[in-house]
Amino acid sequence: MFNIFNDQLPFIVNLLVLLLAAKLLGELAERFRQPSMIGEIVAGVILGPSLLNIIPGPGELKVIAELGVFMLIVLAGMEIEVESIRDSIRGRNLWIGLLGFIVPMFSGMIIGLMFNFSYTFTIFLGLCIAITALPVSIRILIDLGKINTDVGQRIISAAIFNDIVALLILGIILDFNDETKTIRDLTLSILYAAIKVGFFTAILMVAYHFFKLAKRKVNIINPLMDRFLHYLRGKESIFALVILFVLIFSSFAELLGLHFVIGAFFGAILIPKSMFSNRDFSRVQRSISGITMGFLAPIFFATMGISFNFSALTDGLLLVVVLFASFFSKIFGGYLGGRMAGFNNSKSLALGLGLNARGIMELVIANIALAKGFIDISMFSILVLMASLTTILTPFLLKNGFRLIDREESQSLNTYT
Repeated sequence: MFNIFNDQLPFIVNLLVLLLAAKLLGELAERFRQPSMIGEIVAGVILGPSLLNIIPGPGELKVIAELGVFMLIVLAGMEIEVESIRDSIRGRNLWIGLLGFIVPMFSGMIIGLMFNFSYTFTIFLGLCIAITALPVSIRILIDLGKINTDVGQRIISAAIFNDIVALLILGIILDFNDETKTIRDLTLSILYAAIKVGFFTAILMVAYHFFKLAKRKVNIINPLMDRFLHYLRGKESIFALVILFVLIFSSFAELLGLHFVIGAFFGAILIPKSMFSNRDFSRVQRSISGITMGFLAPIFFATMGISFNFSALTDGLLLVVVLFASFFSKIFGGYLGGRMAGFNNSKSLALGLGLNARGIMELVIANIALAKGFIDISMFSILVLMASLTTILTPFLLKNGFRLIDREESQSLNTYT
């Protein structure tokens, strides 16, 4: 829209301008009692091609943005216990993840059929509407102070389920992108993808039981760990060990064809906390929090804003239909899943609202679809707008959802007293 600088600024200057704007607008958002990520995304929109065009595209900033995703996942995973995640996907709670994915997936596919898109295009659209951005959901819950609540844990569990299923389907589509392939090839692709997920899950289970067993021998392991850490002479050795531990799981997930976010999240959850002293582990958490919230996460959310461009939005009807379906199908799917899982109306609504943010995960799928030629630039711009709007509006909506829960619980408590 505006082009203040004819030449692209050097990378470091871009980083300086973007971080300064993100922190200033993030602070402004906090002053209005909203998550800082809203201000950070707006900073990217202002500096990007949509308005000032100071930073015409993410470019090299994508690397820092991905590091922001990684560290944000590590920070959140360190605050979550395996047992709470395991319990949240047991029994009726599985309905939240299932319906929170199936309802929006089918709504996106119906839109594709209505507009006569190709089958591959239609499936990609369904995936982009069905996905939940795990890093964004985690950041929103952290900002609202609700990550360890019952509803917060269910949102995270359903988001993990949604992302795993979406990436599994994505892998199948990318393997089966040739119309000359047979049903046998499709079946083999599905089986191969299922084997990859099953193998990764098996490794996680083995690691979980190993560390659970090691926890019983804490009086033997802790002295050995203390001796090992004392032997290391490098600074921040515990911090490095924690990051290396998570990177192993993240790299393993990538090698299997899953997204690194899934591996990083489970790796952070499985960090053997009992092998470190409370003081050492708290210090590592503070270090990760400082790096993430002070630098990497603001760049990640601001980069999302830069990726958006108003001028590429050309099909108004399709835009309205996709936005409407994205919001209401996801919220309704989460709500319906919550009701099937036994939650009341207010908590079920909060579940649907919490699953509505798309963010980086949706953009990842949209970028792959564009690069492979499965969607055009017009649809890509619509999907970027959808990801940005759902990410920006979800904190507002979810905050009010939690207020409704608190008000109902307060009224219930007053009734019994």
